[in-house]
Amino acid sequence: MAVGIVQTVRPGALAAFECSLHVDMNRFDRLVLALKDALGPSSGLTSDDVDVEYLTKLMKAYNSDEREWATFAMGDASRGYTRNLVDEGNGKSNLLVLVWSPGKGSPIHDHGNAHCLMKILRGDLTETRYAFPEAGEEGKPMKVISEKVYKENQVAYMADELGVHRVWNQGSDFAVSLHLYTPPNVAKGGCHIFNEETGKKSHIKNCGYYSAYGKKL
Repeated sequence: MAVGIVQTVRPGALAAFECSLHVDMNRFDRLVLALKDALGPSSGLTSDDVDVEYLTKLMKAYNSDEREWATFAMGDASRGYTRNLVDEGNGKSNLLVLVWSPGKGSPIHDHGNAHCLMKILRGDLTETRYAFPEAGEEGKPMKVISEKVYKENQVAYMADELGVHRVWNQGSDFAVSLHLYTPPNVAKGGCHIFNEETGKKSHIKNCGYYSAYGKKL
């Protein structure tokens, strides 16, 4: 089901994003290229090799236009959300459009020691962050660190050193977000999900895609 309406500045990346001369691409396409160029041939291999500040700047500079990314936004009301692959960058990252069903969301999860940038493309999303359960806290409710509602065009950053989180759509219509993961550890090795009431951790191996490059899988 398609949704329907469903640091150091690298000159090459900036040019890829801002320069449209002689190139038949929209601004979303140029954002994808700019992110890829900013990561370069090797960045993303380790988390230490990523300029999060500059990647965040690129994502903030893009003003969401549904006509530009709608081909990737494939939703499914029977699921909490769908993961739709847009680009795999240099092989050390992945860029996804996530479509969030009304009233649904993700379980509490970690990020497999990767950076995650989330930009809201449509609607609002609520993020709740929790502290990692510590030894001796088994069977106890997880501790909430923060909760925030992100609106269209806002950008959030998340990594394991900041805790774990869940994201959900409290609205009555689909919401859409753009996610950059580097390295793409979750897609390759899965992630852990957590029980909010007990802190129990489980490993999920399959964090696959609902669609790739605009084609449903």
